[in-house]
Amino acid sequence: MAIATTNPATGELLKTFEPLTPAQIEHKIQLAASAFQTHRRTSFADRASKMQRIAEILDQEKEECARLMTLEMGKTLRSAIAEAAKCATGCRYYAENAERFLADEVVETGAKRSFIRYLPLGPILAIMPWNFPFWQVFRFVAPALMAGNVGLLKHASNVPQCALKIEEIVRRSRFFPRECFRHC
Repeated sequence: MAIATTNPATGELLKTFEPLTPAQIEHKIQLAASAFQTHRRTSFADRASKMQRIAEILDQEKEECARLMTLEMGKTLRSAIAEAAKCATGCRYYAENAERFLADEVVETGAKRSFIRYLPLGPILAIMPWNFPFWQVFRFVAPALMAGNVGLLKHASNVPQCALKIEEIVRRSRFFPRECFRHC
């Protein structure tokens, strides 16, 4: 069954997309696993500059992103613009704070030295709802990428163009390799 953009205001079918085959999904998972091996070793400063670039793109293209949200899920244009701007703010927040959030924490024990260390996990699958088609994704992707993880997105089937746009924005940051964040 095709994935479709249907205008909720009119019921008009605007665009269809073929779902990925199991082989295509497996290929994306393998690419993500491979990208993780490199991305996990990047510095916080490097990740932060990439995340700041994503925030810049979101700010520059918030009206375009808003039109997609309005078209696919019926959000008002004003609230959709605010959602895109909120995503940019979230990206900046994690760019500025992730290193501090994930710093080693010294723990007093009977041992000579004890600490808690946060390490990246690997490829993370995010299954997202339709109601906040950009914000739900960016509140996942910003901290995940900043922590050194990579992401795979299974977005709601009624917002396929939003998923494609988010993937494009991450890719266009020109710093994160494409395999660091893909939709499935």
